[in-house]
Amino acid sequence: MKRVIAVVGPTASGKSSLALELAHRHGGEIVSCDSMQIYRGMDIGTAKSSPDQMRLVPHHVTDIVYPNISYSCADYARDASAAIDDIISRGKLPVICGGTGLYLNALLFGSGTADMEFDDGYRTSLENMAKEDGGVDRLYSMLSEVDPDAAESIHKNNVKRVIRALEINHSAGMTKAEWDSRSLYTEKKYDAVIIGLNYRSREELYRRIEERVDIMIKDGLVEETRHLYEAGMLCESYTASQAIGYKEILPYVKGECDLSFAAEELKKATRRYAKRQLTWFMKNEEINWIYPDENPYYGKNSEKTFEDIVNIAEKLFIN
Repeated sequence: MKRVIAVVGPTASGKSSLALELAHRHGGEIVSCDSMQIYRGMDIGTAKSSPDQMRLVPHHVTDIVYPNISYSCADYARDASAAIDDIISRGKLPVICGGTGLYLNALLFGSGTADMEFDDGYRTSLENMAKEDGGVDRLYSMLSEVDPDAAESIHKNNVKRVIRALEINHSAGMTKAEWDSRSLYTEKKYDAVIIGLNYRSREELYRRIEERVDIMIKDGLVEETRHLYEAGMLCESYTASQAIGYKEILPYVKGECDLSFAAEELKKATRRYAKRQLTWFMKNEEINWIYPDENPYYGKNSEKTFEDIVNIAEKLFIN
């Protein structure tokens, strides 16, 4: 079975730094497992690796589609698997890195259904469309186009079921009938060592999140959001427009609030997202958790703390 390493955890936990170091030390290449880093032009808000880091360690499944292109979990599993096969064929080590638990499960275990999470932003956009004049007809037309069998079996006025079928097609990349026929998991596809980063102190994780938001804004998140908006890439109907970072900054770009309010909204949304990520990952008993704030050097010597974390991670997959 093909050997891979996965580095997961909540946002701002330090996943990327650890994955980059492991890949650099062991001849590895990064395979992104982030549902928003797939989009071109969305760099600062999705915390992508820098160009220098990408030159040092090759990255895959990053910057592959524009924000106005639909991209499902099934698309990701296909593209990430192809990247892993290519990396292994060249004698390199695949290092999966990201915080999208749904993508990780689809990649490591094959297609699943029962525990899949759906895109809240996409659902909201569909619900809002249903409230508009002619919105119910547009929703039904969308379903007829992507899943005609489901459309035939669902009355157009049963908005809840129409939206559910559209969600399945959007998030899982399959028809409603295919979804209903799938079991929870298939057999494992890879021999995966999963390493998770988290913090015993939730307050410390939140501090790191708030610090990251401040850095993103300083580094140009507002300008990046404005550019995407003016290019027509942040329309409500696009999944990318619901990415945390852009949807909170967009009201400021539109002149609907001041920057301090938008930044605070972004911090709150990111904290909520981190909680959802942890809820998902804590269900996975195969994750080997590392807690940086348990290190005796944490807060005193960042280089020593990081070195210790890397050493612990190495022992997990070398043994």
